[in-house]
Amino acid sequence: MNSTDRRTNRLIHERSPYLLQHAYNPVDWFAWGEEAFEKARKEMKPIFLSIGYSTCHWCHVMERESFEDEKLAAYLNSHFVSIKLDREERPDIDAIYMAATQAMTGSGGWPMTVILTPALKPFFCGTYFPPKPAYGKPSFRQLLERITDLWATKRDELISSSEGLTQTIAGNSAPDDSGTKLLSPTLGDAALYYFDRTFDEEYGGFGPAPKFPRPAQFDFLFNHYSTSGSERAKEMALLTLRRMALGGINDHLGGGFHRYSVDNYWLVSHFEKMLYDQAQLVESYLDAYQITGESIFADTVRSTCDFVLRELTHSEGAFFSALDADSEGEEGTYYVWTRDEIAVVLGAEHAKIFSYLYGITESGNWEHSKNVISIKHSIQETAIEFGLKDENIEQIISASKAKLFTVRSKRIRPHLDDKILASWNGLMIGAMARAGDVVGESRYREAAVRAATFVWQKLYEETGGKLLHRWRDGEARFDATLDTYAYLIKGFLELFEASLDEVWLQHAIQLQQEQDTQLYDQSSGGYFTSREAADIIIRTKNDYDGAEPSGNSVSVLNLLRLHSITANPELKEKAERTLLYFAGKLAKYPYTMPEMLVAMEWHHYAPSEIVFAGDIMDNHYLTMRGELAQFYLPRKVLISTQTGQAGDFAKSLTSKDGKLTVYFCTNRTCELPITEPSDLKDLLEKTRWKNG
Repeated sequence: MNSTDRRTNRLIHERSPYLLQHAYNPVDWFAWGEEAFEKARKEMKPIFLSIGYSTCHWCHVMERESFEDEKLAAYLNSHFVSIKLDREERPDIDAIYMAATQAMTGSGGWPMTVILTPALKPFFCGTYFPPKPAYGKPSFRQLLERITDLWATKRDELISSSEGLTQTIAGNSAPDDSGTKLLSPTLGDAALYYFDRTFDEEYGGFGPAPKFPRPAQFDFLFNHYSTSGSERAKEMALLTLRRMALGGINDHLGGGFHRYSVDNYWLVSHFEKMLYDQAQLVESYLDAYQITGESIFADTVRSTCDFVLRELTHSEGAFFSALDADSEGEEGTYYVWTRDEIAVVLGAEHAKIFSYLYGITESGNWEHSKNVISIKHSIQETAIEFGLKDENIEQIISASKAKLFTVRSKRIRPHLDDKILASWNGLMIGAMARAGDVVGESRYREAAVRAATFVWQKLYEETGGKLLHRWRDGEARFDATLDTYAYLIKGFLELFEASLDEVWLQHAIQLQQEQDTQLYDQSSGGYFTSREAADIIIRTKNDYDGAEPSGNSVSVLNLLRLHSITANPELKEKAERTLLYFAGKLAKYPYTMPEMLVAMEWHHYAPSEIVFAGDIMDNHYLTMRGELAQFYLPRKVLISTQTGQAGDFAKSLTSKDGKLTVYFCTNRTCELPITEPSDLKDLLEKTRWKNG
């Protein structure tokens, strides 16, 4: 039966791809909003809240097993008010109920299953529930029946329980005063000790499978290397990034990284591709390339950026959210191959060479004798094995990958979540802007400009000054959260440094002012996740740097960068108060907040201020930028004396002999002025760690 022949529910009027996936369920779904809340209050029914996103594999499974079941739907419709929420559209709501789920169960994930009172307070939390008892869980029907019985017989106890759980969540956002208030660099050493103990010496990563990329860890490890000289910090990050680049988590035909590896080897992946992973990993690989100069890191940057431009980019320049793991109803189908399929495409001889390098076998390393492509042998090893020259192998592999990619492109493609989030676009704008400089591809910087222009034009309401979170099909909606502001400001700052076009600095300053007005806690410091609103039961302050960095961590870095550029003391004060707010947790659990540790080290060590005095249209400008881009300088700002928002000190520097002049300064003390690119390179070589 075609979808046009099926009855729909209220979700058919939404723009969220996730909600639209459930628009044909027999469940009487509501979107999150007052209509559902009023029904629950009026009928005194519990709210069944299901949270997920459109590229979530287990969300698809639970829909097929439960939400498409007519009898289960009838039970839900009779006893509950059912709400579907796209966690990517409302990360503020998701954060509250994820905290509740983790507090109640010790873990979290999606689909998230939360039962609320009509006052929106949770009294039961979980994730996926099967149609029959399994995995130590009751069936979904058993769960619903038990909740219904308790609501009828012990409602007061459930309401009391919901009050207690809400208080617990609120308490988790309170400042922890038990730790030291001294923001000491030794906190970085404590985090390094934890990462060292959990490090996989052979394959990289931290802890057992499943292994999730957590780019904030790489950011901390590289940054800590620059401040302390710790080779161990550097090598843990580099080994992990190398192994990921070689493994199946990296799409060797089309570029881009899958969400996580289900094994220790970065081989078999959970195949969805998220924009936030691509953005952050591009930055991690850029750092690795600047530190080592190894081509594997630059190549990985290019393949990832090219994937985003090819498959996750709107015609007007902004970046889409994700690609699903599933196609044709199964996970990974689009990406995996049998050995015979490869032989048909490449021919016997080239298939042997390709299979040797990429570990393709008859039995496979995936289900049904299929293979996830990963690099098992180097070009040099493959050349020796087949008695050919390295360049011959390179040509064969390049041509083979192109042929297989063409064939793969004709398969049924995974679902594209084409909504545009200002937050994740901010991360990708920053990554593209940096990549343009570091790997010498101006098209990446141009892509960053196009995306930034789109977001500003479509998601920022200049009248009244209001940033919105999501755009899709011409509709901009949902108030910006802390992450929306923080990530977009970060992206604009990266774009300013990559172009020295002051418009991006002005946008960053404007957004920071609005973020401070809307979300800054004047009494205690730190930023709330969202504005006050009727559908927000508590205002939390996120601090965990997980798959995405916390908005508070990124905000401290933004404030410190803006202070270094503008010399506005209020920015530094807010950064310091936010660091102090989280100081207790940093002292107790520094490994949970690696990006906050990066911010702390920026605060502790004076950043480098690299000032261009004179005309940046000078012929030497691009050459000098190219030299700067080859060095890992994690705590630096680039400023032009022509920047209107720059502080008085930067503006006071003048060009030498009418030439474009670069000043390399720390704490307002500058090295001798430089007018020749070769002299700048020599200085950078000598002072590589001077900003650490």
